[in-house]
Amino acid sequence: MSNLAFALIIFSAVMHATWNTLVKQSRHKTVFIWWMFIASMFPFTAIIAIVDEPFHWPGPHTLAMISIGSVSFVLYHLLNGRAYRDGDLSIIYPLSQTSMVYVPIWGVLLLGERLSLVGVCGILLVIFGTFCVQMQRVSLAEVARPFRDLKSSAVRAALLAGFIYSIGSIAEKTGVRDYPPVFFTYFLVIAMLCLMSLNLCRPKYRDLIAEEWRTNWRLILWSGPTVMLSFLSFRYGLNMARVGYAVPVRQVSIMVGVLIGIFFLRESFGRMRLISAALIVAGAALIRLG
Repeated sequence: MSNLAFALIIFSAVMHATWNTLVKQSRHKTVFIWWMFIASMFPFTAIIAIVDEPFHWPGPHTLAMISIGSVSFVLYHLLNGRAYRDGDLSIIYPLSQTSMVYVPIWGVLLLGERLSLVGVCGILLVIFGTFCVQMQRVSLAEVARPFRDLKSSAVRAALLAGFIYSIGSIAEKTGVRDYPPVFFTYFLVIAMLCLMSLNLCRPKYRDLIAEEWRTNWRLILWSGPTVMLSFLSFRYGLNMARVGYAVPVRQVSIMVGVLIGIFFLRESFGRMRLISAALIVAGAALIRLG
C-alpha cells in the first residue's frame, strides 16, 4: 500500500471515529444520521463545483455499483440498529465487524487481488484486535462468546450486517476504479440519503426530526463536513489500494474512538481496550508493509 493511500485511509479513520462520536452524543441516532447526511450535502456540492475533475454522468455499470453500495450501507445501519435493540454491545459490535473477514476473500476471488503473507498477518491482527475491544478479560472463552447464541435474532442481524457491508465495500471498490471517487461518493451519498428519507417517512419519526434539529443543530452542522471528509478520503484511498487491505486499515478508527472516549468523553478505559487498540495499530502497520 502506498504512503498516500495509507495516509488517506488513516485520515478517513480519524474522521469516521469523530462523526461516530457526534452521533453517540445525539438523542435519536437514526434521525441524527439523516440530518448529518443532509448537512454533508452542502460542502459536498461546493467541492463538486470547484473540483478539478472532468464531470460525466455515470454509466449503467457505475449506477449499479452506486445502487448496490447505497442499499448495502443503509441495510448495514438498519440491521445494526435492530441488533443493538435486542442484544448487548459486547456481543453485537464484534459480529457486525465481520465484514473484514469477507472483504479480503471477495477481493481475491472477484477482483483478482493478491495479498502478501505480511499483509494477511496484518489483516488477522486487525480482526483479532477488533474482536478483543469489547472483551471483559483475556480468555479464549471471551473471544468465542459472541458466537454462542446463533439462534438469537440480534446475533443473526449483526452477522448479516457484517456480510452485507462487505458486499457494499466490493461495490464501491469496483465503482471508484471506473469513475472519479469524488463524483462516485457524491452520488452514493445522495442515494443513501434518499433511502434514509424513505425510512424516516414513517409516523414515529415525524416529530423527532424537528426535535433533533432543535436539540443538536450544532453537532449536526459539525457532523456534515466531518462525514464528507471521511467518505471522500476513504474512497480516494480505496481507489489506490487493495480493498482487502483498505477496509481492515480503516479499523484504526476503533483506536481513535478509544482515545476520544478516554481523553474527551471521560470514559473509563481498561487493559483490554488498550491492548485491542495496540493490536489494530500493529495490524495496520503490517498491512502498510505488506
